[in-house]
Amino acid sequence: MLIWFVVIYLLISLAIGLIAATRVHNAKDFAVAGRSLPLPIVMATVFATWFGAETVLGISATFVKDGLRGVVADPFGSSLCLILAGLFFASKLYRMNLLTIGDYYRLRYNRTVEILCTLAIVASYLGWVAAQIKALGLVFFVVTGGAITQSEGMVLGAAIVLTYTTFGGMFSVAILDFVQMTIIMGGMLYIGYVISGMTGGVGAVVAHAHAAGKLDFFPEAKVTAWVPFIGAWITMMLGSIPQQDVFQRITSAKDEKTAVRGSVLGGSIYFVFAFVPMFLAYAATLLDPKVFTDLLAKDSQLILPTLILQHTPLFAQVVFFGALLSAIMSCSSATLLAPSVAFSENILRNVFPNMTDRVFLRTMRIVLVCFACIVLLFALNSGASIFKMVENAYKITLVSAFWPLFLGLYWKRATTQGALAGIACGFLTWVLLEFFGTDNEVWLPQLVGFVAAGTGMALGSLLPQRVGHPTPPSGAHAPHAHPSSLTHHVPATGHHHDAQHKP
Repeated sequence: MLIWFVVIYLLISLAIGLIAATRVHNAKDFAVAGRSLPLPIVMATVFATWFGAETVLGISATFVKDGLRGVVADPFGSSLCLILAGLFFASKLYRMNLLTIGDYYRLRYNRTVEILCTLAIVASYLGWVAAQIKALGLVFFVVTGGAITQSEGMVLGAAIVLTYTTFGGMFSVAILDFVQMTIIMGGMLYIGYVISGMTGGVGAVVAHAHAAGKLDFFPEAKVTAWVPFIGAWITMMLGSIPQQDVFQRITSAKDEKTAVRGSVLGGSIYFVFAFVPMFLAYAATLLDPKVFTDLLAKDSQLILPTLILQHTPLFAQVVFFGALLSAIMSCSSATLLAPSVAFSENILRNVFPNMTDRVFLRTMRIVLVCFACIVLLFALNSGASIFKMVENAYKITLVSAFWPLFLGLYWKRATTQGALAGIACGFLTWVLLEFFGTDNEVWLPQLVGFVAAGTGMALGSLLPQRVGHPTPPSGAHAPHAHPSSLTHHVPATGHHHDAQHKP
């Protein structure tokens, strides 16, 4: 019965996604839903940015093992990312009427910065989307009792998500996010109610976790404990701000105020609801300590699915796996779409600048299919946990794309030379330490790379300019996008200025 309910749920989701696809008439509809989404849908799609496999399966398993200190990156870092993006970035970026985050780097600096940052952003999605595909395989394996292997489940899950995303783009993603957010929130609260009744109430579970030291958040008062703690926090909090999926959800809003509110509210709701799977997973260890202790050592990601299958009635199982599939599908569809749109707009458009809108729409869909195949291969051959795949995804954007975005918006003296110097210093430092450095667990490679990138950009901007010309701040005299862009890129002031031609 559970299998049939899952099949029916998947078919309904596919139908909703394909119906939403009928609203896609051009590339702008496909990429940013025509910038027409109201607050409830923006809030839902921002919430779905992070509420996926790593939240339900990854964070919960990590919390049981390491406590709150182990999940500093997510949900603490990731929810703050969405809140900070809404407070400090949404207004400025929304006013510029851009199609991708990569367009900003071209307008503020030059094409070289655009291409470098876009490649870093696209690369960061490999681990993130692979984690969602891996989780789909795990769900199909558990639900079918092993009749579908994890590998077969990954292929099946990827095919379903790819189908409606390829046709519907951001419209399908946004509408399904709204439907699935309702299922996620209702489903998780119901499961929490059922499980808390078995363990003596929420207070009993929280008290046990507190006594076991699982609620200790801040590390010991020493450098060797605080530095890696901060490094893990800012990797997700800052490294995921210059991301196409975050940008895409914000700029799909119908107006600037909706973009800001949707991001802040969506991030806040995510932070609260991320604790529900943590509560459920820890409650499992109280219900059947021996079974779940063994699972913790074998594959901690199976704790929550096993709890539901062994200790709850059929209705609760249907609700849980429906909510879990909702979370994974809503997250994976948008994170498949984002790098495909960014690569098409900021890489391929520079190679083929005269593409018509129809050709560009077809190009985005082809790139989407190709990226999905690459991600599937990576997921099938990766042995990393879901949580680690997500945590590692944003190191490259932290060391390369964050400083050019932040300083470009808030520091008038930031220049193209500074951006290039920052990218080079941050990326090279990170790569050298990551692959050739010692196993230093204190000074994490991405943290050192982050500092090097900020220092490199500051010095590169203040020293005599040898590359290009100092670029005025975006919103004051920002140049236009190239003529082939889908939208007329207008600076924040609303006035047009002549483009600066840079090498």
